[in-house]
Amino acid sequence: MSELGYSPKDLTFDSNARKRLQSGIEKISRAVKSTLGPRGKTVLIESQNHTRGITVTKDGVTVAKSIDLLDPVENLAIRMVKEAADNTATSAGDGTTTAIVLTEAIASLGMDAIDDSVSSTEVIREIGRLTDDVVKRLKKMSRKLGKRGLLDVATISSNNDKEIGRVIADVYGSIGDNGLVTVEKSMTEKTYHEVTDGIKIEKGYTNKMFVNNQKKDECILEDAHILMTDHEITNVLAIESILKPVIQSGQPLLIIGSCSNQVVNTLAANVVKSGLKICNIMPPQFGYKQHELMGDIAVSVGGKFMSESLGDDLSTITMADLGKAEKVIVGKENTIILRNETNPESIKSRVEELWVAHDHAKIKHERDFVKERIASLTGGIGVIYVGANSDIEQKEKYDRVDDAVCAVRSALEEGVLPGGGLALYNLSHKYMLNDKMWDATQSSKESRIANRIMSDALVSPMRQIMINAGLDLDTVMDSIQGENVGYDVKNDCYGDMFKMGVVDPLKVTKNALKNASSVATTILSTNAIVTLARTYTAE
Repeated sequence: MSELGYSPKDLTFDSNARKRLQSGIEKISRAVKSTLGPRGKTVLIESQNHTRGITVTKDGVTVAKSIDLLDPVENLAIRMVKEAADNTATSAGDGTTTAIVLTEAIASLGMDAIDDSVSSTEVIREIGRLTDDVVKRLKKMSRKLGKRGLLDVATISSNNDKEIGRVIADVYGSIGDNGLVTVEKSMTEKTYHEVTDGIKIEKGYTNKMFVNNQKKDECILEDAHILMTDHEITNVLAIESILKPVIQSGQPLLIIGSCSNQVVNTLAANVVKSGLKICNIMPPQFGYKQHELMGDIAVSVGGKFMSESLGDDLSTITMADLGKAEKVIVGKENTIILRNETNPESIKSRVEELWVAHDHAKIKHERDFVKERIASLTGGIGVIYVGANSDIEQKEKYDRVDDAVCAVRSALEEGVLPGGGLALYNLSHKYMLNDKMWDATQSSKESRIANRIMSDALVSPMRQIMINAGLDLDTVMDSIQGENVGYDVKNDCYGDMFKMGVVDPLKVTKNALKNASSVATTILSTNAIVTLARTYTAE
């Protein structure tokens, strides 16, 4: 900020602006796309904290997040590509590298093809229309995920690690369609899974002094009572009626509620001084979502949700109002409650009510929220513990397992496509051969340009997979005949990709394309860039 109260800016215009954006895209893409496919390479990333060493990874979003450039315009492009990768990872859990490859392809092809003789706005509009059409066609091509397919997706998404693939397939086979899978770091060299009947809350302990398992940084409560409330507990006297009998009996207590710092510190101090078995976590979510989730938890553990909004007086609470759990595991970021099987009818009734609410919900995110609640109440919880011989190896392995778990979840939701980029490749060629839009006599110049851009871009993921394997795409494709016939890079053979188990989740592929198209067309429509003026001095 200057003395005059404003910050000077640098401005970049027209083709120069787009070329600098393109340069940034090419740099991040080059770093990320080398990881794509079964023969993709790893990337070494220096930690900002030099004492913590390096990260070794094949995870595209990890590589992307680590990159920042000195040039401010190039760095804006980096941030936009990161957004495409992040959105893909958030919505589908995988496909970040594919999203970046497609972003670079659409943006670079567009910059080369669009000039003053055409309407860039119309070309961009056509790219958007083609993207929507590709997504529709991908949905028609997809197949439901079977047991064998589950193993295939898990193995491919974990960089063709059969051990990891088997662990993931086993845990999903154990928990059912409505179950939840989490990934944790193992304290041993082994990678394994455990399945429990319980509920997971995305909240951890409010004070580290509650931790009683220092090795895993957890608070473990066996045969625990559970207090659930949306009252703000500002004084321990407010819950004296249950604290006294809990302390006297020596039974553990989990408090799910907002406690003041004074209350948390008092409880934590008693844990340390007298060995009190107690822990506090904040309620999950906010507003109506918090109210609904707390009600679910209460039903799950057979207790009463003491709600201020419903007029419940916290001072009247008794031991009979508390829920019960076989075991509670409270970590830094989440809590797992292993429930007692004492109230199956209540849970069944609650689930039936939720399915009715799901069917009546008009907004997708509301339906998704209800479905998550159903899954939490009806499914088991699978925990995959990732082990390795070193911290670096464990971090890299953890990323692969986490990606694979997300990929399987996406595949279960929406099905799978022929993998290795074949689905997008086939659509590119179907467009060219069969659609009128590819006929120069039936379409505008802008439409033809957009068609060429999309046709070439759709091939880019498969081309990059072949490049990373040291192969030529054209040579490979000359040997392919049949709709789902492709080349298995890992096993060096041709065949039906579904039968060979080389598949990609539909959700991952379509979201990667949609996010890539959105970012790329934004870049193509850019005519001016405003950045903060920078002054660099030598150290």
